[in-house]
Amino acid sequence: MAAGKGRGGGSRGGARGPKQRVRTAKRRAPSSTRWLQRQLNDPYVIRAQEEGFRSRAAYKLIELDDRCRFLKAGKRVVDLGAAPGGWTQVAVLRVGAGRDGDRVVAVDLGDMDPVPGAAVLRGDLNDEETVGRLRAALDGPADVVLSDMAAPATGHAATDHLRVVALAEAALDFALAVLAPGGCFVTKVFKGGAERDLLTRLRQSFATVRHVKPPASRKESAETYVVATGFRADGEGAPAAP
Repeated sequence: MAAGKGRGGGSRGGARGPKQRVRTAKRRAPSSTRWLQRQLNDPYVIRAQEEGFRSRAAYKLIELDDRCRFLKAGKRVVDLGAAPGGWTQVAVLRVGAGRDGDRVVAVDLGDMDPVPGAAVLRGDLNDEETVGRLRAALDGPADVVLSDMAAPATGHAATDHLRVVALAEAALDFALAVLAPGGCFVTKVFKGGAERDLLTRLRQSFATVRHVKPPASRKESAETYVVATGFRADGEGAPAAP
């Protein structure tokens, strides 16, 4: 995997070549053809292939960290909903995983190929056994909890929004239980209003909470990210970190 520039991958856009077109196959839906064409011409997809990242989503985390600076050398990081592993790759690069005392632990419902420098687990965040395995792999409190979890899209915007917020709530429950004081929580949300309770809980337990939409997040997408820093282990409604 190529490390890219700067702190393990910079935030420049990919170079654009001649636009590629996808011929519509008889058995392929027009929507699938449009998706393939967008992927083939997406500068972040092209750049990910060139630099050895598993997904264009890697650049979302790179851009979030370039702006907020939460992935620091020696930190323990948990990556929730990690597959196919782009965020895990970035976390390993930026915290220097593999050195003494630091760890990156990735978990997903599905299978995920190993990432050098990270512990990769398969399991459900709502399963106590999975949470126990995560804690054991961390071998101490986490400094950063990342969540790029997303439920399969239904095509109904309100339903999709509620499902993403529910995943963010589950990720926050886990973060409040494992973060060290001063820690950071990053999660994906969709704009839609149902995240108000989530934001209230975050403001109770973190010194700073802000919305960030990284350039790698497509403009037409309703997704944005919440970056909460300065975890207060004694915050209202937050259990103490182990």
